[in-house]
Amino acid sequence: MKRFVPLSIPNFNGNEKKYVDDALEQGWVSTGGAYIIRLEQQLAEFLKVDRVAACQSGTSGLHLALVECGVQPGDMVLVPTLTFIAAVNPVRYQFAEPVFMDCDDSLCLDPEKLAEFCEKECRLEAQQLVHKKSGRVVKAVIVVHVFGNLADMEAIMSIAGKYHLKVVEDATEALGSHYTAGKLAGRYAGTIGDFGVYSFNGNKIITTGGGGAVTARCADEVEHLKYLSTQAKDDPQFYIHNEIGYNYRMTNLQAALGVAQMEELQQFIETKHRNYILYKERFQDASFGTLLPFREGTCSNQWFYSLQLREDRLQGKDMRDIIGALQERGVQTRAIWGLIHEQKPYRQNIAYKIEKAPCYSATVLNIPSSTQLTEEDICYAAEQITEVLGGDEG
Repeated sequence: MKRFVPLSIPNFNGNEKKYVDDALEQGWVSTGGAYIIRLEQQLAEFLKVDRVAACQSGTSGLHLALVECGVQPGDMVLVPTLTFIAAVNPVRYQFAEPVFMDCDDSLCLDPEKLAEFCEKECRLEAQQLVHKKSGRVVKAVIVVHVFGNLADMEAIMSIAGKYHLKVVEDATEALGSHYTAGKLAGRYAGTIGDFGVYSFNGNKIITTGGGGAVTARCADEVEHLKYLSTQAKDDPQFYIHNEIGYNYRMTNLQAALGVAQMEELQQFIETKHRNYILYKERFQDASFGTLLPFREGTCSNQWFYSLQLREDRLQGKDMRDIIGALQERGVQTRAIWGLIHEQKPYRQNIAYKIEKAPCYSATVLNIPSSTQLTEEDICYAAEQITEVLGGDEG
């Protein structure tokens, strides 16, 4: 193999080792320490919010947000079907029921179908949205900013306000994405809804190895989320707990990595933008598919780049075979997720007019997106993708 171009790997070219060594030397390696506080402050300043609580993962952040939303057993939560399953599983942690919604052409939740479901399938009753057929309360909606592409939050927030829905923004892939036009200009992903959640998994735009963070409109709510994430300690000396808490804490070692990564975040985003332009130039005349754009009026972090392959060019070609052939040529790619409403644990749940998501699920290929990519890496990856798919590079 002449060259290997990875899909999405961490970039440790800053102060990561220095800060981790410092945490080790201080002896603060677990769930307390100055680096946790420092990372929370960095995130709050960057996102222009009052408070952020670091936590164990994006999934734990989503679970905490649903707890704070008051989601109870038997409630309904509206969720996208085209996303990673971790965005939906926390609904079940609360013994609530997800209702699956379609995507629009941004790959994010479709606000038109969201409004239609609320209007036609539900009724307002004492400032609660109630599903007509089941009688269940529809408590919240989870909006995922897919691959760093912002959902239509202006429309979604209007719908949520009308129908008394809590909005949880899954911004796990979208740290740094923000609006540049319209009523939400200057607002960052995760700071618009009632709650916003971020992930620092190894493949995200910044990483703490594992880890995540959660924020909310109200600083007091973030404080309560922090309290819940640290086992709900009311008196840590005498072990008094007045609520059910969780071991959802971030470690100081993880936070030390995160502090160094936050120092590099803006540069990572600029690199993502530059590399996206390089890919766009290579694929602009491709006959086999299209490099998906990001929403107008926004500045995305462009975390993942996606090719939508033409269905007629996929005739006789299995996505697994395409990914395998590219792997053999040293180019790591992946398929987009299988639709969640088709997964075994969720086949009995409501899926409302799922029409666009199946097409995107079958035709989207994620291509190398790491911030370490060189121009030569991108040219090589584009060349191999073109040869495997049998199209003209342009």
